[in-house]
This record gives sequence, structure tokens and C-alpha cells, in this order.
Amino acid sequence: MRTDSEMERELQRLQRLADLLDSALGIPGTRFSIGLDGLIGLVPGIGDSATLVAGLWLVHRAHRLGIPKRLVMRMIANVGIDAAIGAIPVAGDLFDFFWKANQRNMRLLHKHIRERP
Repeated sequence: MRTDSEMERELQRLQRLADLLDSALGIPGTRFSIGLDGLIGLVPGIGDSATLVAGLWLVHRAHRLGIPKRLVMRMIANVGIDAAIGAIPVAGDLFDFFWKANQRNMRLLHKHIRERP
């Protein structure tokens, strides 16, 4: 069983990864940000695969924290949607900038942690 401080450190690491993938760079003059997921996804073939692996690693680490299977499946679905639509040339690249699967997954994880007994 993890201590609260170990869990907090892991959540911080996962949040940093999600931020890097989905919102590392703010777009000046807007409220939008982009991350490596959208940028690396522009590289044909390998880009979407690399960010899929990173997103699934985040889900794996969340699973290791003991979250319920239904939450793991929902997080996998978010990553799957990101990968499937993100693989479509041009439209998928635009989708990557807005979907932010890793940020969605971190919100789910934080909500679960707050609501647990």
C-alpha cells in the first residue's frame, strides 16, 4: 500500500507528463495551449504511435495506484479516441490540439482520488 506522500508524488509526476503531452506551450494571445501530443503527432507514422505509448503509460501508472477497472477502461477509451482520430491526416492533428486525452485522464484520476473513502 502506498503512503499518502508517495501517492501525491506519483500524481504530481503523472500531472507533469499530462501537461507536457497536452498543454506545455501556451499560444500567445489566446487561452489555448498545445503539448507534445499535438506537435509530435504531426510527424507521419511514428508521432501518433509515440504519443499513444506515452498516454497508455500514464494509464498504466494510474492503474498501479489501485483505481477501479471501470476507470482504467474509461481512461483507455480517451487515449484510444485520441489515437484513432489523431491518425487522420490534418483533421486528426487539429483534433489532438483540442481533445487532450491525458488532461482528461488526470481529471478523472484526481476526481476518483478526492471521492474515495
